[in-house]
Amino acid sequence: MLDLLKSEFLDSFTATPVSVAFLRLMSAMVLGGLIGWERERHEKSAGLRTHIMIALAACLFTLIAFDLMELPRNDEDVLRTDPLRLIEAVTSGVAFLAAGSIITQGVKVKGLTTGAGMWLAGAIGLTCGIGNIPLAALATTLALMVLWLLHRLAGRLDAPEDTLTSETKPDATPDAKPSSGRKERTRPAD
Repeated sequence: MLDLLKSEFLDSFTATPVSVAFLRLMSAMVLGGLIGWERERHEKSAGLRTHIMIALAACLFTLIAFDLMELPRNDEDVLRTDPLRLIEAVTSGVAFLAAGSIITQGVKVKGLTTGAGMWLAGAIGLTCGIGNIPLAALATTLALMVLWLLHRLAGRLDAPEDTLTSETKPDATPDAKPSSGRKERTRPAD
């Protein structure tokens, strides 16, 4: 019984050794998590866990595809292996999730960046799954730079020219608390 369990869990990795599969899955989790962490920091709807799960799932689908391509073939019509179908399937699945994060309110659209981050997490998972972890790390780094830099730039563009006033103006209502002298800054939309 113990030999059966051992062979089932360790010998079932035909295309990718277990240690390589573990490294690829962990890489997808970490890299997808970095993008999710950035979204979580800005209190967006899809954050750390969502991005980790998307990258992990995309990586897993890639590893499964490698195993499917290793199955013995008796008839070419029974099993057709086309790696592009995997990319299409993951892309459309993640796009479905990402579309759910996009909200429209009149002319305002929110959640586009979050949806794009989810889509990118899927691509990063696919990239880790095929074993190109340096490319996935590069894409993650570039994505974090874009998210961070453009968030800061958008914050500066939305900020009033003078964020501090030299004097506080009394409020019209008698029960109002005195102003701190700072104008409130609005957070840039997604």
